[in-house]
Amino acid sequence: MKIVVLGAGAWGTAVAMSAAQHPAGHQVTLWARNPAQASAMQTQHENTHYLPGMALPPALQVASGDPVAACHGADLAIVATPMAALRGMLTALQGLSMPVAWLCKGFESPTGAQAADAGLLAHEVCAQVAPTLRSGVLSGPSFAQEVARNQPTALVAASEHASVREALVAAFHSPSVRVYANEDIVGVEVGGAVKNVLAIATGLCDGLALGLNARAALITRGLAEMTRLGLALGARPDTFMGLSGLGDLVLTATGDLSRNRRVGMLLAQGHTLAQAVESLGHVAEGVYCARTVAQRAQALGVDMPITRAVVALLDGRLSPPEAVATLMGRDPATEFADRG
Repeated sequence: MKIVVLGAGAWGTAVAMSAAQHPAGHQVTLWARNPAQASAMQTQHENTHYLPGMALPPALQVASGDPVAACHGADLAIVATPMAALRGMLTALQGLSMPVAWLCKGFESPTGAQAADAGLLAHEVCAQVAPTLRSGVLSGPSFAQEVARNQPTALVAASEHASVREALVAAFHSPSVRVYANEDIVGVEVGGAVKNVLAIATGLCDGLALGLNARAALITRGLAEMTRLGLALGARPDTFMGLSGLGDLVLTATGDLSRNRRVGMLLAQGHTLAQAVESLGHVAEGVYCARTVAQRAQALGVDMPITRAVVALLDGRLSPPEAVATLMGRDPATEFADRG
């Protein structure tokens, strides 16, 4: 297969590295928006900013320039931009005939012409700007550093198009990466978005040294919030017990490589949000989509108390101890009632 990965951040680079080492001998090109970055990666055979110390496979090509031109003749295009850049990239790619899939996780923050929307998932953005694309998402519990090192990983390829699911499995299923197909793109995207917000809450819990009981409670009740929102958007309940639901939530909420968990820990230690974000050097999607998740939930009448507390924390309306007190001070409730 000829595969083009559009976006040379940590995750885009890791995915391109994995595909370039596939036993099938894929022809893989990693496209970088910044020509200087592309040139440096070609010369140094390394993405020194995002994955320092990890050599790029010799077969991996690096390019820049027009992203549409980079996709010419490809069998599969992978969009590896942050959520905020997805709309622009899909608009540019709207005329492509090959399958297109994205890696970003989150709800789009509405701005400009989209300000009236309560925040859209990636497939909803695609439906607006590139409705004829055969599209989908590659998601699941995965840290870029581990994928780049060929450590065992399981992902999920979600799309309503069988040809997209099949292309993603053919591109990435390998001895080190298992790829499972799923038709429920709504559930897969909700899981990928909400787990980032919940990881901030769990990082807060760990940063305040509240203990493992508190962490388990947050993860479990967070999964309930995620599921409620997903069902309201038309997802299947079993998706949230899979890789992009429970799997991604556990990884992001407990893993030391999680940027979103790190934000929560830094806030608990007294850092400002600006200081926490600046120290990461990477995008922490939960910071940018927490408010949008809460707005979408409110519009649907879905109760998400952990998400609301995270938004209040990020906005500076609650201190870390106050955020915990808000959650623990809620009225008693039945565990499996509609209200969490």
